[in-house]
Amino acid sequence: MEAVIRYYRRRFGVELTEDEITSVHGTQEGMGHLGSALLNDGDTVLLPDPGYPVFEAGARLGGARVRFYPLLRENNFLPKLSDIDEEILRDTKYIVISYPSNPCGAAAPREMYEEVLSYAKKYDFLVINDNAYSDIIFDGREAVSFLSLDGAKEYGAEFFSLSKSFNVTGARISFLIGGKKIIDALKLLRTQYDFGMFYPVQAAAIAALREPEEAVKAQCEVYRRRRDALCGGLRKIGWDVPDSQGTMFVWAPLPKGYLRSWDFCELLAERAGVLGAPGAAFGPSGEGYIRFALVVGEPVIKEIVAAIDESGILKP
Repeated sequence: MEAVIRYYRRRFGVELTEDEITSVHGTQEGMGHLGSALLNDGDTVLLPDPGYPVFEAGARLGGARVRFYPLLRENNFLPKLSDIDEEILRDTKYIVISYPSNPCGAAAPREMYEEVLSYAKKYDFLVINDNAYSDIIFDGREAVSFLSLDGAKEYGAEFFSLSKSFNVTGARISFLIGGKKIIDALKLLRTQYDFGMFYPVQAAAIAALREPEEAVKAQCEVYRRRRDALCGGLRKIGWDVPDSQGTMFVWAPLPKGYLRSWDFCELLAERAGVLGAPGAAFGPSGEGYIRFALVVGEPVIKEIVAAIDESGILKP
C-alpha cells in the first residue's frame, strides 16, 4: 500500500492512508463486485450510456434499479446532470463516471468532476470514478483524480489500474481508493471470494509504481501516434473520424449512408477484413458508432486504412 500512497501523492497530489486502499484483480473484477458490496435491492444507480458493460453487470448483481445518463457528441460525451430528473437524483445510491472514457475516447476537464461532486453533496449519493485510463491522455490534457477535489473522499472512491498505465493487462492488478466506508464494504465482500494476491504480482506492482514516469509517458506517445495514424488516415480517405482525446480506443461515427452499427461492423469485416466493436454493444446511445482499439502498430494501421479505402465501403 505504501507504493500506492507514494504514487498518488506524486501523480495526483492526493494524500492517502492504508485503510483508504484495497487491491482488486483488475478494475473489471472490482467493479463487478462493487454493487454487491454497496447496494440493497432496489437502490438506484446512475450509469453512463454508452459505457463499459461491467458497470451495469455489477450494479444488477447488487439488485440495483439501473438508470442511464446519455453521453452525446454535442455535449463532448460529458454528463449533463441538469437533465436528470431530481427524483432520480434523490434516489441515487451511486453514480459511475469514467474518463478518459471507454468507449467514447473523451477526456473530462476538472470542472466536470467538480460539478459531479457538487451534485453528490446536494443529493447525498456516492461517486465511483473509473480512472483506469488516466495515463493514456493526449494533446496536453490533464488527467484528473476525483480524489484530488476537496471533500471527495467523503462522497466517493475511484479505481486505479496498472493494466493500462503499465501495460500489464494479464497481471490483473488494480486498486479501489477513496472513502474508508466504501473500501471497508468492498473488503468485507471480497474476503469471501479471495485469499490475496500472488506475491510476484505484488512485487511487480510495487516496482512499477516506484519507477519514474518516463516509460508510462513513452507508452502514451505510442498510442498517440497510433491514434493519429488511424483517425488522420481515415479522414484522408473520406471518413470523418475525430481524434480520440484519450484511452487506447477510437470512437468513430458511422460513415454516411450507414445507420446500424452491428450491420456496418459485419460489412467492414467481410469487405475489408477489419474488426471493430459495434457502438450499440455499449448501450443505446452508442448506436451510430464503431469502436476501434489501437492495439496494432502504425504500419499495420496504415494497411487497415488502405484496406478500408480499397473495399469501397465508404461509397455505399
